[in-house]
Amino acid sequence: MSLNRNEKQTVVTDVAAQVARSQTLALAEYRGMTVEHLNALRKIAREKGVYLHVLKNTLARRAVAGTPFEVASASMVGPLIYGFSEDAVAAAKVVSDFAKTNDKLVIKAGAYAGKALDAKGVASLAAIPSKEVLLSQLLGLMQSPIARIARVLAMVAEKRGGGAEAPADAAPPAEAAPAAA
Repeated sequence: MSLNRNEKQTVVTDVAAQVARSQTLALAEYRGMTVEHLNALRKIAREKGVYLHVLKNTLARRAVAGTPFEVASASMVGPLIYGFSEDAVAAAKVVSDFAKTNDKLVIKAGAYAGKALDAKGVASLAAIPSKEVLLSQLLGLMQSPIARIARVLAMVAEKRGGGAEAPADAAPPAEAAPAAA
């Protein structure tokens, strides 16, 4: 289906707006994929916040012109699906993970921080944990010394006999209670 000039300009404007918000571009060839597989990929991409579309390569080149993603223009040949994401690893992760389960989806190239990536570069970018995982790992590292100090102090207090004792109004343990007969 051919687009007229106004429709093409609308596509370029929409993609350029998405490019302006994005940090990462992942390109993958989808030749031979079924509609069901493409729809499954699109669903996963939506859930992860990835803008995933099949675009005409010339329109995609126009949309990325003058942006950090322009370095990937040379790779924009053949039937490609374009994945843009605001998260630095989301687009690469979605495309890479789906390519592992579907051999028809072949990662071709990508771009991140103004640098062109080959298929291995996209795969290595996808191997980086997400922002949420990295933040939780950092928080765990920050809490670890504090937790260790608290455990050591508790053990020292317990050895010295200064551990917390049971309140006076608490019921005695079951072993010490007299048997009711």
